[in-house]
Amino acid sequence: MSGAVSSALPSPAAPLSLAGAPRASRRVLPGFNLTLGYTILYLSLIVLLPLSALVFKTFTLSWEQFWAAVSAPRVVHSYKLTFGASLIAALVNLVFGLLVAWVLVRYKFPGKRIVDALVDLPFALPTAVAGISLTALLAGNGWVGQYLEPHGIKLAFTPAGIVIALIFIGLPFVVRTVQPVLEDTEKELEEAATSLGATRFQTFTKVILPSITPALLTGFAMAFARAIGEYGSVIFIAGNMPMVSEITPLIIIGKLEQYDYAGATAVALMMLLFSFVLLLVINGLQAWQRRRSTGAMA
Repeated sequence: MSGAVSSALPSPAAPLSLAGAPRASRRVLPGFNLTLGYTILYLSLIVLLPLSALVFKTFTLSWEQFWAAVSAPRVVHSYKLTFGASLIAALVNLVFGLLVAWVLVRYKFPGKRIVDALVDLPFALPTAVAGISLTALLAGNGWVGQYLEPHGIKLAFTPAGIVIALIFIGLPFVVRTVQPVLEDTEKELEEAATSLGATRFQTFTKVILPSITPALLTGFAMAFARAIGEYGSVIFIAGNMPMVSEITPLIIIGKLEQYDYAGATAVALMMLLFSFVLLLVINGLQAWQRRRSTGAMA
């Protein structure tokens, strides 16, 4: 009797399927070839097509005209200001973005949710509103500027004001890139380092920092790239004085307003090449850091 019952039951090794049909592997997304085709098509329409139009429009200039457009003294000074201010702002955000992420991950305090929401404010706030707010704050008659300018500290309508605006719009990129990595770090490794006699500084530099360095570099690259192309928040606080506080995006806008489309695309192409090279270097550093971390764990 027991043998008959056991023979009637399904074998544990045989998987059950709906309606007795054989189990088939079902994928949420289509196959590799189809998804790759959609990816290439989407990137071509969104990224490659506009960039190719930029390159082809620049080819309407001769080499002499192209070089004259991209190497004019006013344009070269705007390169230095744009990339220099962007680099300084990204470096500042690299340090203080890490501190903000560290506080949000490692500590509990009243109003933590509000502080966490404020980090995303530059994402949601229109850049023009940010520029007007910073100008009203730092100008000579502003809440802060009225106390600084009598001491010879002028921030609005100077390169220093540009750096402040770029710090404002770039901070969330570093915080939101580093924060999840800090949350996923294994605290057991920190406890092991502490039990072996490591100081807090040694634990941070030898255990925590290597694991978050790729995220830090990614946040730095995103903040730097965002700052290079920023226009709305900078245009109000910069002052836009030629050879003093004029950024490259403003040069491009000025050429477009003068119907010099080829000259505008030439300057934009130089910005594109500079940005691509810098991002390529940063991505190379990230890959090197990942290989180094993998080798150290192995």
